[in-house]
Amino acid sequence: MPPTPDSPIIAVMIHVADWRAATTWYAQAFPHARRVMHEPDDFGHLQLDGLSLEIVPCDTKVGQGPAGTVVYWHVADLPGEVQRLTALGARLYRGPMAIEGGEWICQVQDPWGNCMGLRQPAPLA
Repeated sequence: MPPTPDSPIIAVMIHVADWRAATTWYAQAFPHARRVMHEPDDFGHLQLDGLSLEIVPCDTKVGQGPAGTVVYWHVADLPGEVQRLTALGARLYRGPMAIEGGEWICQVQDPWGNCMGLRQPAPLA
């Protein structure tokens, strides 16, 4: 389900070695997102559907790559979205697989190794 203005989740922080390149990539991955500029210009910020996507430099405390937490994004066409994201440089990491209720999920990795989950709802009966 897409985030709502009253969702308890307000931001997703993605750690990468090159936040500028990653911000450009995520803007392509989420073309409906709006770029938010900050001073100083030291991290990427995209606003989409009431959620802040914050792309920040990785460091010794939080590295880049798969580390256990994966945020899942609602998609209407899982195979089509996987194809679109892999054309942008992502790679299929896990799945696709059917889960409870007839939904489908998978994970792709961005070019920095971070996992993005994709979740397609079950077809309407």
